[in-house]
Amino acid sequence: MLLADARALCPDLVAVPADPAGDLAALEKLAVWAQRWGPWSALDPPDGVLVDVTGVAHLFGGEEALLADVAQAFARRGLATRAALAPTAGAAWALAHFGPPGAILHPFRAGEEHMLRHLGDLPVAALRLDDDVLTVLRRLGIKRLGELAGVSGADDPAREAAARDALRRRFRNHRSPAANPLLRLDQLLGKVPEPLLPVIARPMPMVQRRLMEPLRHRDLLDRVVEDLAHDMVRALEARGEGARRLELALWRVDGEALTRRIELAAATREASHITRLFAARLDDVEAGFGIEMVQLRASWSEPLALSQADLDAAAEDHGTALAACIDRLTVRLGPKAVTRPVARASHIPERAQTWQLPLAPVPSGQAAHTFNIRPLKLLERAEPIAVLYASPDGVPQRFRWRGEVREVTRVEGPERIAPEWWCERSTARLRDYYRIEDETGRRYWIFRQGLLGDGRGGVPDWFLHGLYA
Repeated sequence: MLLADARALCPDLVAVPADPAGDLAALEKLAVWAQRWGPWSALDPPDGVLVDVTGVAHLFGGEEALLADVAQAFARRGLATRAALAPTAGAAWALAHFGPPGAILHPFRAGEEHMLRHLGDLPVAALRLDDDVLTVLRRLGIKRLGELAGVSGADDPAREAAARDALRRRFRNHRSPAANPLLRLDQLLGKVPEPLLPVIARPMPMVQRRLMEPLRHRDLLDRVVEDLAHDMVRALEARGEGARRLELALWRVDGEALTRRIELAAATREASHITRLFAARLDDVEAGFGIEMVQLRASWSEPLALSQADLDAAAEDHGTALAACIDRLTVRLGPKAVTRPVARASHIPERAQTWQLPLAPVPSGQAAHTFNIRPLKLLERAEPIAVLYASPDGVPQRFRWRGEVREVTRVEGPERIAPEWWCERSTARLRDYYRIEDETGRRYWIFRQGLLGDGRGGVPDWFLHGLYA
């Protein structure tokens, strides 16, 4: 339903924007974590995970103990689950969604008659079918799995073939498995194999040094970090990747772990560059009684092709490479201190640009066409001014800004800019911009917000928005 209708029924409703990509990424991480119960797992979007537990239930004390461990492990992570165990993926999905909590269909008793006896009372929605297919089945009077199995599995082979042909012709225009009830039923019963795409975890590159003697001096620590940087470069080169985020962990003798993290503007495999960046983050490290282990991990990496090192060697030697310069500024000033402006498709001056990471790709087709001269300096927020001796619809003659009165000698305008009606309220007022010059030759960009008698407020307000060189 509409959000306004839902809030009318429940005023305390909390609305959260949907994030399908984030949900899928979280489900992938959950599938990898769920491999603690089996050798491989697969995704079942939007909220399901399939785990192969063939031959491993005895390690947990049986099927019941395995499902109990699943429920407890997910509860510790704050997740509610409906788990089931069955010989096939389709049967496990059906029991998890429509069966009793913790249902188990023992694999060693698997068989078509045995499975239909336990699953026949489930609705046909347990076959993972599309909504339009379920509607057709309901119109045909087929509401349970047992009814569908009775139609397609008659005692007479001739009648069985005729019934299956009739259902197949009914859904002959549907190509996907979710639109074919006979295929889904055969997959549930184990007559037809169901291919699943397993989730394979990619371990993050990690190198470490366990030191024979604890380190207490900075020069020795820098030498260890340099060695780890070279080891990380070799690990990344073997994977054809470059690091975008690196985490350095230092374990002290007293058990405390210190972590330093850097994010790079572009993927890199330069050991010297990595060493210089971490050298600026280790000044505040307290070694205490000594550091006994150092670990370097690349928590974010991207594909990076091999290239000739001598083509960029001059720039790297003098430290003038753009990515290296941005990384040094980011480490020194902070992760959010280095950005660049990017044009945005908006005719409102303060919305005509946005800020993004220095080397992030610029979105195409975002620049707005402007046919008028804009000031070189645009105030971050327009400042209110008092305009004197001007009629409500006339040009300004004198104005007060920051406690000083300025006489206007030249005026150009107005340039009328209408509000963005598709993202603002209907009471938003239009603007009339003027380029003015005072008696000292200084030039300003001011605007009048609203018109007298426009029905959207009282007397128009004046603002100063920019300064010309």
